[in-house]
Amino acid sequence: MYNITLIPGDGIGLEVTKAMKKVVKASGVDINWEEVAAGESVIEEYNTPLPEYVLDSIKKNKIAIKGPITTPVGKGFRSVNVALRKSLNLYANVRPVKTFDGIKSRYENIDLTIIRENTEDLYAGVEHMIGDVAGESIKIITKEATDRIVQFACDYTKNNNYKRLSCVHKANIMKLSDGLFLREFDRVCEENKIFRLNGEDAAARKYYADDVIVDAAAMNLVLTPENFDVLVMPNLYGDILSDLCAGLVGGLGIIPSANIGKECAVFEAVHGSAPQIAGQNIANPTAIIQSAVMMLNYIGENEAADKIDRALVEIFKKSDVLTVDLGGNASTEEFADELCRLIEN
Repeated sequence: MYNITLIPGDGIGLEVTKAMKKVVKASGVDINWEEVAAGESVIEEYNTPLPEYVLDSIKKNKIAIKGPITTPVGKGFRSVNVALRKSLNLYANVRPVKTFDGIKSRYENIDLTIIRENTEDLYAGVEHMIGDVAGESIKIITKEATDRIVQFACDYTKNNNYKRLSCVHKANIMKLSDGLFLREFDRVCEENKIFRLNGEDAAARKYYADDVIVDAAAMNLVLTPENFDVLVMPNLYGDILSDLCAGLVGGLGIIPSANIGKECAVFEAVHGSAPQIAGQNIANPTAIIQSAVMMLNYIGENEAADKIDRALVEIFKKSDVLTVDLGGNASTEEFADELCRLIEN
């Protein structure tokens, strides 16, 4: 039995995490869920959306999965997601993006992964006011954090049968910060024997590295997303481009995410808490179910993960038990029950 921390979150979090638990149970993995509350519901009692008991639970169990948590815009508390990543040193954010037959999309045959450095850049939160006329944020890129995330990306590329590893940056303008990121990318890739092509045919290489300026990356991800495999980048670019990529394959409602460090890993649905539909049993639980698939693979339960993955492929192909956002009329519970039936048959 595995002890895993569960953070249901706000809004639709309770509904989608309930569906996820049901599907994971159907896959045959025995999990003791240690449920802890975070977010808006605990602020009044603890004066913080992230009480210490949440961090203690994750540090003890080493693995957690969480539903969406509301983050106020322009005021109030900082993102719980950002606080978790910083407090637990979850330096690698991993967001696989792939198309499913049956989910309406402009594209086919997309299978790429965004790997985002999770602890620094502008998201380090170092900012201050200059009188009352300007707000200043400090962009921090360090050699240590860059080396760590590029090494992670090299390992991920090789371990997941990808070919192309692309560094996304803006080193043409930010020559010191993004320039450091790009230089360390080249050095670490060379250490891992992932070299630039230098005029060679990509087909002749098992792996190869290249770099793309962030604005060009945004354009090319829209024009020819099927050409990309793994993209590694600083924090802010990763946040933006991972949402762009989600839009290529059907939206945030189906995209999973993992935040991985040396000691702990937190898996999460990346979409919002959608309070306007909370309690209506119509939310799409695919994102957190796919996050659970990532979690099961992480703990070595690959067979169970494959069962859920195959069931997801089948349910989208059939297209007759889908939630409203996917063009169907099934409830959250009905969608989960059908997945369980497909897993168990």
